[in-house]
Amino acid sequence: MMKKQALAYAQAAKAALEAGADAQKAVAMKAYMRDQFEFLGIPQPERKLIDDRFLSEHGLPEPAELEAVVRALWELPEREYAYFALGLLSRTRKNAPPERLGLLEWLIVTHSWWDTVDELAANQVGPLLAKYPELIESVTSRWMDSGHLWLQRTAILFQLKYKAKTDTALLYSYIGRLAGSKEFFIRKAIGWALREYSKTAPEEVSAFVAEHELSPLSKREALKVINRAVALE
Repeated sequence: MMKKQALAYAQAAKAALEAGADAQKAVAMKAYMRDQFEFLGIPQPERKLIDDRFLSEHGLPEPAELEAVVRALWELPEREYAYFALGLLSRTRKNAPPERLGLLEWLIVTHSWWDTVDELAANQVGPLLAKYPELIESVTSRWMDSGHLWLQRTAILFQLKYKAKTDTALLYSYIGRLAGSKEFFIRKAIGWALREYSKTAPEEVSAFVAEHELSPLSKREALKVINRAVALE
């Protein structure tokens, strides 16, 4: 059972966000997300103000309560609660223990869509695995083996911000395994990961794309930055 403090915190956050709801905006926001989720109708700038005001008044949850708060908010139908939960994780990321990976994995596979999964991959999983690199291979290889779309996407994208520290052998291995996927979100992830790394090693990425059979979408995404630079020469 959720501890009383965590329940009270989650309920207070829910009330603060509900106060900013806009039914008309909610319709458009739901449509933008292909009707995958309900929305309160709070655009990001307004939501940030609500979040900041709430945190100024209530502070962050106690570390022992954080996971329960995040899970409670994540289970609510309106997407803004999940975004608030992601904000809590970001604000506590610096001191996150390796055990947080269990929570992150649950978030990746629960009420999944690109808006939360990509944030989790690049800004939660990525920094945590950089802090505990001994976990990278075991965790991400298990995600690859799972066959789960969003875990596999995360395994490809978690190094998005690693730049020169990217484990290219791992990245290229995972891309090779999924290069034949018909899933749009996998093909897009492959291209996105290569595009980001092309900002660090453009010649290497160009050679990789030329030497491997990738979907047209993956190739197009991978070479965007490189082709733009060539066009400007």
